[in-house]
Amino acid sequence: MPNRMCCPECFDDQGLRERIFPFLEAKPGTCDYCGTVNVDVLRPQLLAPYFELIIGIYELNEQGQPLAHWLKEDWKLFSHNVMDVAHTKELLADILSDGDIVRELFAPSPSYKSEGLLQWETLRDEMMHRNRWFLDTNIDTDRLRHLLYHLTATKLPRAWYRARIRSGGENYTIDKMGAPPNRLASHGRANPAGIPYLYLGSKPETAAAEVRPHTGEVACVADFTIPEILAVDLREPRKLVSPFILEDASAIGQLRADLPFLERLGEELTRPVLPSGAAIDYIPSQYLCEFIKKIGFDGVVYRSSVSDGINLALFDPNKATGGNVTVYNVSKVSVVVEKA
Repeated sequence: MPNRMCCPECFDDQGLRERIFPFLEAKPGTCDYCGTVNVDVLRPQLLAPYFELIIGIYELNEQGQPLAHWLKEDWKLFSHNVMDVAHTKELLADILSDGDIVRELFAPSPSYKSEGLLQWETLRDEMMHRNRWFLDTNIDTDRLRHLLYHLTATKLPRAWYRARIRSGGENYTIDKMGAPPNRLASHGRANPAGIPYLYLGSKPETAAAEVRPHTGEVACVADFTIPEILAVDLREPRKLVSPFILEDASAIGQLRADLPFLERLGEELTRPVLPSGAAIDYIPSQYLCEFIKKIGFDGVVYRSSVSDGINLALFDPNKATGGNVTVYNVSKVSVVVEKA
């Protein structure tokens, strides 16, 4: 059907939504592909130059996959629930004005390689088991800095929560709900011992779950308000990075090659750690957070390993303003086990 219009929701990409569609002067309307109403729309053919750059990092390969597969797999594009494979191919064909290319098979070009993941694994092993302060392993910190700025958090909530399990019969007051004093700050996922950060959860349930309560205990949960901050979001790198903000295919190809490295960094802050090994196992994530702080960020956002919320490690606890403390009874704690 001629003159059909697409919208940012078809792709669910931050770069397209915030930069490309406004630059191309999209107009309000209804999307003909995903059905979203009252959204900025434009003719899909206008997006062709941007998609051609991305497609340039893939090569024809009889053992490969369609382009729609790679765009979904590598960049999490077309994630709207209406955009199944058939709808994705249809839109992609309209963008490129080529109905044949979406049926051909491709594979990522082998020209783009990343040393980041190998460097990180070598560095973390040295930090944990051989050297702590003066390291022999070199990691490309300039590239790491560049990659982390691709993961700048957007639209963070202003309201966050911190929990403490009540000890004795007295509830904690708000002045006791912040980060601990320097001398009492033990090692955490993000902070080395003696350097307190403020750990916050996006919901009261998240904050309570993070302190690993037992059934029958009482949790004091404080709400905190934070200003607009600059934070790295390590929850889902493939979803947050946008290839559309890069100007040439080589930069896009290198970013794709580095994505497993970024995912590995996100795992450092999420994977469960046993208390008995925390002093050693937290060292890599502490190093990472120190680097993130050093290059100018205020905190780091990461997935919770014990709830469906998100966490924020705020490097300067004074940036958060405490509010009220609410008391919760821990009525049930769920445990899920699987065979090792």
